[in-house]
Amino acid sequence: MTDIQATKGPLVTLGNPYEASEQERCARLREIIVGIPHIMTILLTVRDLQLPDAWLVSGGIYQTVWNVITDRPLLHGIKDFDVIYFDGRDPSYEAEDRVIKQVEAALPDLAALLEVRNQARVHLWYEKKFGRPYRPLDCSMDALTTYAARTHAVALRMDEHGEPVVHAPFGLANLFAMRLVPNYAQMNPETYAEKAGRMKASWPELEIIPWEQDCR
Repeated sequence: MTDIQATKGPLVTLGNPYEASEQERCARLREIIVGIPHIMTILLTVRDLQLPDAWLVSGGIYQTVWNVITDRPLLHGIKDFDVIYFDGRDPSYEAEDRVIKQVEAALPDLAALLEVRNQARVHLWYEKKFGRPYRPLDCSMDALTTYAARTHAVALRMDEHGEPVVHAPFGLANLFAMRLVPNYAQMNPETYAEKAGRMKASWPELEIIPWEQDCR
């Protein structure tokens, strides 16, 4: 039995905020991640590149956990691995493109699955692409509070001792419960609905909490 298979049993309990602590959920997430070579490779490489305020975030993390829970292949349904960093010294597209190429060159076997973005420049292009304004961010982790679903807001980085550091502003209970919950901080029900439909198709077990249309 692999470490991941041994971890699978207690994961359901972790999805109930009243049956497990957030500390237990963070510990279990770290245990899962340490057993997945391609994610560890991303985390170690990003750390060694010394990008400012750099993290692996969102789908590559929570969707990996869902695949462990449902005993699916580890890359099932994963569109990309989002690597974010924050460099306000040069928020130009050209500077970001150089970092993108740097990360892809360091991870050639995963380059096609990587999406690298400087969070210091998201507000410069977001409204043109999505039709609504986006405030300038203060740091990489500030971005997590704007994701369409609270479930998406999870980040990992590797510390100097080779241990994964977890950041999840809304906690990890929804992740382990396979429950998609709206985040009303950024009013984008269309994005939420699109992502919910796509994820439900890949993980039919997923519980979708509907976006309340009268929410302000």
